[in-house]
Amino acid sequence: MIAPQLSSSPSRNELGWLVLRLALSGLIAVHGWTRWLTGGVPIFGEWLTSQGLPFGYAIAASVTGIEILGTVLLATGKIVAPLTLTFAAIYSVGIYMVHAQEGWFVVGKGRNGVEYSVLLIVALLCLGLQHLPRKTAN
Repeated sequence: MIAPQLSSSPSRNELGWLVLRLALSGLIAVHGWTRWLTGGVPIFGEWLTSQGLPFGYAIAASVTGIEILGTVLLATGKIVAPLTLTFAAIYSVGIYMVHAQEGWFVVGKGRNGVEYSVLLIVALLCLGLQHLPRKTAN
């Protein structure tokens, strides 16, 4: 039996987008918190510098901060569209710099490929579209 709140399409729609927003927030937050708590920010920064980027540590710290603080805002439904674009840009750069050379698969027929990042990006962009300002009728 479906709960009365879920018997209408708008209610299911809202719940579905909420679940997706919270799931994405959790997945991305774990990424940032793990880097922060395990001392990975300097390592990430050194790697970025070794790839020819200036200010590698600042970039690494910024990405980590966005992954930690931005996910709190995302989870609470604040500035969703700009955050989803920001996260999609970060993971697109990750595909370019790391994952594309490894192929498609994360596991199985390959390792460390693009498939997970592509899924995150698509989900983020779909979520962001849902949070664009609605045009009102005149």
